[in-house]
Amino acid sequence: MKEEVFDITIVGAGPVGLYATYYAGLRDMRAKLIDALGQLGGQLTALYPEKYIYDVAGFPQILAKDLAQNLISQALQYNPEICLNEKIIKLERIEDEKILKLTSENGNVHFSKTVVLTLGIGAFVPRKLDIPDVQKLDGRGIHYIVKDKSIFKDKNILIVGGGDSAVDWALNLEGIAKNITLIHRRDIFKAHEDSLKKLFNSSVEVKTFYELKRVHGDEHVEGATIFDNRTGDETYLDVQHIILCLGFLANLEFIQNWGLEIDKNAIKVNSKMETNIPGVYAAGDIINYPGKLKLISTGFGEAAIAVNCAKNFIDPASKFFPGHSSDFVPKKFKSG
Repeated sequence: MKEEVFDITIVGAGPVGLYATYYAGLRDMRAKLIDALGQLGGQLTALYPEKYIYDVAGFPQILAKDLAQNLISQALQYNPEICLNEKIIKLERIEDEKILKLTSENGNVHFSKTVVLTLGIGAFVPRKLDIPDVQKLDGRGIHYIVKDKSIFKDKNILIVGGGDSAVDWALNLEGIAKNITLIHRRDIFKAHEDSLKKLFNSSVEVKTFYELKRVHGDEHVEGATIFDNRTGDETYLDVQHIILCLGFLANLEFIQNWGLEIDKNAIKVNSKMETNIPGVYAAGDIINYPGKLKLISTGFGEAAIAVNCAKNFIDPASKFFPGHSSDFVPKKFKSG
């Protein structure tokens, strides 16, 4: 085979994929990193670059875009090959050559001894509200993704949702926006306890059992009508921006024919992050196993396990335990 065969190919360049790429370099593996987006960082850069993240070890708080940049710098120090704007649509094992072949949507092929799938939630799109005025003003005051907090300066904002994203944006924009109202259709939130304490001690007006009924405005959002879902009573809010934090729809259809075992809309792995296909591992939000927590912090650990197992898979003489990072000196820090 004339094409270069890499030791390891990581599919998905979000935080977990970037850390896996770094760890592959640490284990002296020739690595390739592939992503369907045109930039590294995954959701950190594509969906919420301006949002603070609080639950990553070593950072009391850090902007998503800054965390992404740190991870990118860490991953690139071993000079992996980077392939962007490539959506992998096929994965197959060539048994007689004991390698894996990946085919992208644009027809490119990649060959690797091992593969680590760090696909996040797969192909993701925001969950949208089926309200005509919301659709009409999408991008003109209606936001599902926030990339620039400055547009909210001194504006009245309505945030819809009861998860971490809704609560985090309410806290992130306090002090930037003139006024913030957060509505949630019930009184139970799916957010970190500490964040909720901060929310209810903030200047944000929180209205539970309220939903969005209508958006007002021709060229841009000028107001919103919300209603109490217990009584039907309506309230008009003077707002210029509405942030809809309704979650994302995950789509794993593109991996259905790869031969992977799927469990609860995720790739099933064991404690070594092994899938049912030899040489194929997975880590991060794309996987499921007993006790799985979908957090960046746990994804980092899963990435390390997957890469160390991949190293041992292609070189059984190597140790599964890599030693401590202080035992290694990255190339960029070597003298002479």
